[in-house]
Amino acid sequence: MFPPPASSRALITAAALGAAALVGAAPASAHVHVDAAGAAPGSTSVLEFRVPGESENGSLTTQFSVALPNVASARTEVMPGWTARLDRDAAAGTVRSVTWTAAPNTGISADQFALFRLSVTLPDTESVSLPATQTYSDGQVVRWDQPPLPDGGEPEHPAPVLTLSGEPAGGHEHGASAATSTAGPAPAATTGSDDTARWLSGGALVLAAAALVVAMLRRRSS
Repeated sequence: MFPPPASSRALITAAALGAAALVGAAPASAHVHVDAAGAAPGSTSVLEFRVPGESENGSLTTQFSVALPNVASARTEVMPGWTARLDRDAAAGTVRSVTWTAAPNTGISADQFALFRLSVTLPDTESVSLPATQTYSDGQVVRWDQPPLPDGGEPEHPAPVLTLSGEPAGGHEHGASAATSTAGPAPAATTGSDDTARWLSGGALVLAAAALVVAMLRRRSS
């Protein structure tokens, strides 16, 4: 059987490079993410932080903290095996951060993740950055506080960012009703769904390139 022509070899190479790019991007999905269904500016919403264990030597995540934008109200969910502490500014009447600490012999291993939930009154902004700190049992500290790169790319340790949508709290009721009747319910503000969409679109491109290569090879060998 004759080797494939140069054009076919180029397509095979492109498909292979696309697949390799997807495989190389896999670790990015293990970042700390924050989600909140239907979060609107100025509303009280439940934030859910997804925290994976990423220690290369098998150490457990034993502490997780989040810096808050001086929110007016915050409450943590009961989480077995963990205690939560709110750092309050009594003079300003706000909450500056929350820290969860694992009980002895408890933590998040390298093949696990945990969900930390927090009810807060969100600021009246379009988005909110929530820098986080992850501490391991061996003393390693990972700070998830980096902003997006100048070219729009993702840094090594991006800060969790929540995009707010919907009618701001205290808005006119007729305005909210009109928005509901024309546009439907506000979508959930998520960050993890963006990663899923990129993976699906990238996988579709690779499959399409591979199918084209197979079709050309069959046509030339027939």
